[in-house]
Amino acid sequence: MNMKKIAILGSTGSIGRQALAVVDAFPERFQVVSLAAGSNVQLLADQAKKYHPQIVSIGNGEKAKELAALLQGESCEIVVGQEGSELAATHEDVDMVLAAISGIAGLLPVVAAIKAGKDIAFANKEVLVAAGQLVMDLVREHQVQLLPVDSEHSAVWQCLSGGCREVESILLTASGGPFRNFTKEQLAHVRAADALKHPTWSMGDKITIDSATLMNKGFEVIEAHWLFGMPYEKIKAVIHPQSVIHSMVQFVDGAILAQLGPTDMRLAIQYAFTYPERWENALERVDFSALGELTFATPDTKRFPCLSMAIEAGKQGATYPVVLNGANEALVGLFLQDKISFLDIPKMVARTLEAHNSMANPTLADILACDQWARAFVQEQLACIIR
Repeated sequence: MNMKKIAILGSTGSIGRQALAVVDAFPERFQVVSLAAGSNVQLLADQAKKYHPQIVSIGNGEKAKELAALLQGESCEIVVGQEGSELAATHEDVDMVLAAISGIAGLLPVVAAIKAGKDIAFANKEVLVAAGQLVMDLVREHQVQLLPVDSEHSAVWQCLSGGCREVESILLTASGGPFRNFTKEQLAHVRAADALKHPTWSMGDKITIDSATLMNKGFEVIEAHWLFGMPYEKIKAVIHPQSVIHSMVQFVDGAILAQLGPTDMRLAIQYAFTYPERWENALERVDFSALGELTFATPDTKRFPCLSMAIEAGKQGATYPVVLNGANEALVGLFLQDKISFLDIPKMVARTLEAHNSMANPTLADILACDQWARAFVQEQLACIIR
């Protein structure tokens, strides 16, 4: 039985840790070749000692010194920064790369991995938001697989196993986040600690805030557009607070296929790792006798304008989605530090998009430059934000 050799980018984050739990469940089937993380030195050292990868990447030189001290006696190579994560992704022994570095920082490692002919288990939606055309062109050129790990896109992928030709629409479900019943007046007073209390999923801080603003669902619409080649008009978001149905596909005859499961990312990660096979596991099963009701609603884009803003940026294309993502990343970081309010996020994203002079057919360098421009613009405007 052949071992599948895996690189895990973002190994200390929520998705990375759950991916390693999948590896733990099938130790005879998976081997960890490389690990990459940002700043969590202790956890990365613990992972390296457990999985004995050939290469370990950490965010910067100072962290690398700490890591080296913790890994005395281990034979792994320690590499640093952006170049280090690219080396981890492109190691000659790697068969599949789990792309789970948060935000635009995951772009260059994903591009490098695709160019090296590696299949990608894809959990970094910001990469497709910012550089969807470029990435998908590379996927086709190098004939690699880009296998979705987001629960919604994994669900759609599974429902589309028979192909896309007869699809009428893709229905992406959303929990609605912790504030789905809040008034706009209430939203003005929520803090980061409130937003981090997601009602159904346990995720990293950044994606949890994006889920609260519904920006995450907007990003997922853009991601679905690129992954499945579907026009934006055929991709819809549906509020489903119970998060049991992970997404649905409606066909031209009116039939709907839905993928259901527990709120456990290991299910989607495992399917990407094992595709086209399904392996028996010990994960929780849905108990229909205890499930209760399943409810659905239309998203309220007046209270949560980030959703419609993201979809419009996706439709406009060019470098608008890059700026959307860059501004949002910067603003979420400020909100997590309690420097801005919850409602400042959509307000400032809109202001940044309005100020942007878009570029058609952006190169990789253009994408990175527009991302930096958006972040700088947010910082320049910070003093103008109404607190």
